[in-house]
Amino acid sequence: MQSSNGPHRDGGEGSESSAERREDQGEYGTTSPEVRYEDPWYDALASGWGEPDATGMPAPSVPAARTERERAAVRTRDVYLEVQRSAAFQEVRSSYRRFVVPGVAVFLTWYVAYVVTATTAPGLMARPVAGAVNVGMLAGLGQFLSTFVLTWAYARHARLRRDRAALELRWDTQELTRGARGGAL
Repeated sequence: MQSSNGPHRDGGEGSESSAERREDQGEYGTTSPEVRYEDPWYDALASGWGEPDATGMPAPSVPAARTERERAAVRTRDVYLEVQRSAAFQEVRSSYRRFVVPGVAVFLTWYVAYVVTATTAPGLMARPVAGAVNVGMLAGLGQFLSTFVLTWAYARHARLRRDRAALELRWDTQELTRGARGGAL
């Protein structure tokens, strides 16, 4: 089949529109009017998009009437808004914020303190601790260690405090959207 982005297969760049070519040419250049693309963007582009009207200006596109699928999408959107306003969702979000905001603040403070100390007090960072190991090396390794500890703490907090509630919300939301769509997926 031919893409709407490429040149016409027979190499011609005639005055016929892409819609006319699609009706005239099937796969491998044979005449087959029943071959149709299922891509909605192809149909939108092939139906006069950007072509001038009688005044020479681009023709305005007219939106189609709302289909049953779009009505179901509106109902589905209402379900998600209802879930977002629910107390269970707010509790999951606040639990997330109660962990993440202090965690990020502590980690960024520790990181900035390390960088500022390394640039303003090189003598302190160069002070030997044990043999060739100095304070700067230990602080740098501490950055890696604190990253792993924070990641472990976040995963543990999520597993113990949020995952079960979030999974229940997900199942409830899927049940409600299934009902909004009329039982179809």
